[in-house]
Amino acid sequence: MLTRRIVALSLAALLAPAAAGAQAGRGNASYHVVRRLAVGGEGGWDYLTVDTADDRLFVSRGTHVMVVDLRGGSVVGDIPNTNGVHGIAVVPSLGRAFTSNGRDSSVTIFDPRTLATIGTVEVTGANPDAIMYEPTTKRVFTFNGRSGNATAIDAATGRVVGTVPLGGKPEEAVADGTGRVFVNIEDRSEIVAFDARSLAVKATWPLAPCEEPTGLAIDRAHARLFVGCSNERMAVVDAGSGRMVTTIPIGPGVDGTGFDPATQLAFASTGRDGMLTVVHEDSPDSFTVVSNVPTQRGARTMTIDPRTHAVYTVSAEFGPAPAPTSDHPHPRPSVVPGSFVIIEVGR
Repeated sequence: MLTRRIVALSLAALLAPAAAGAQAGRGNASYHVVRRLAVGGEGGWDYLTVDTADDRLFVSRGTHVMVVDLRGGSVVGDIPNTNGVHGIAVVPSLGRAFTSNGRDSSVTIFDPRTLATIGTVEVTGANPDAIMYEPTTKRVFTFNGRSGNATAIDAATGRVVGTVPLGGKPEEAVADGTGRVFVNIEDRSEIVAFDARSLAVKATWPLAPCEEPTGLAIDRAHARLFVGCSNERMAVVDAGSGRMVTTIPIGPGVDGTGFDPATQLAFASTGRDGMLTVVHEDSPDSFTVVSNVPTQRGARTMTIDPRTHAVYTVSAEFGPAPAPTSDHPHPRPSVVPGSFVIIEVGR
């Protein structure tokens, strides 16, 4: 009996490093910056989206959308006249893409292949920020920050079909693939769940201890939401019940989160420290930080290419901040002209 126990303990000691190595491998801790595309151009930035049909990256630049060929790494086009653009939703099956134009309270519809403008839609609120496509209803939703609501648009016709009252300032949103949409409410630190067809709100969940939620991603298979919180946490929430599963430490200045179902990795991009936090979903209730990848200060939004599993974020070099005014008591630092860069993080 004693001999068997000694053998068992010896085997456990020998296998422990192998198990740790398997855990690290499962977590894909080798993510690192593999490419920087110095594309320059004018304007700030917000959301970015991969178009997998044509291997392009659409990047919002304040008044226009920059179109980058991911194979060659060069700018191949531009979508003009998108005043105050925040987000881009691409729907290859319909041959359409949509931008949320915050300053004009409108949506621009364009052909993602030819980049030709198809039309413009006025939303039912003010300052549309995030935008997303819901596949079961074939509707596009804008999330209107200044009016605290969402606008539903028929993606095929461009016709507005309704409005969802959200009770606060919406940030990012995701769909679960069955007709339910989840949206962060930044000023109330909540998540609202609503039905994409009836437009009825089904649940409102508090996010404490998460404060001022921004980025939002979803693991559809395991019904988990990944929320970027302004108090340096990523919250994991049960999408069925609203239960707070756990919170994970991240850096300051988060504005984007993502989830890759093929690798079971969640990501959070934090702009104030220039870091991409990589988290492995060990199980639906267990998560491990496997890497913190230095990107660049200001790299606060992100997107994932589901084919290559690469993560893209963007930033630029910064100069001094302008003098404070009564309208802008805390002005942002100036951007060095021509310094805008796309950062690809991969394995």
